[in-house]
Amino acid sequence: MNAEIKRLHSPDIHDLELYQPEVPEKFGFLLQVMVGPEGVDGEESFDIEVCTPKWLEETYGMNEVVIGRHHLIVREYNYQKIADTIQDFLRECTGESWIEVAEKGSRLGKWEFEDYID
Repeated sequence: MNAEIKRLHSPDIHDLELYQPEVPEKFGFLLQVMVGPEGVDGEESFDIEVCTPKWLEETYGMNEVVIGRHHLIVREYNYQKIADTIQDFLRECTGESWIEVAEKGSRLGKWEFEDYID
């Protein structure tokens, strides 16, 4: 089974393809990557903080230690490059079941069912 991006969404940005940050070298926003099994209806959210090093510096300070899980650190905003990088990562997320695939995908973004216990 393979993962497939169904769509990219941000509650912070109306149009991701046309977005231009006010300060190009310093921005951060939540990107929700909606992913599901390839060729099958349905999607689940994987949340990623897309940000620049300067945004991290300003947000956390120079003396903080930041664990970078669920962050995609970029030098500039380039929608296509971000989308391609995520697609390339997810292309490597394969498995026998959707759970196995999604757990691999959760290394990139926080899966909405991460740590869920039935």
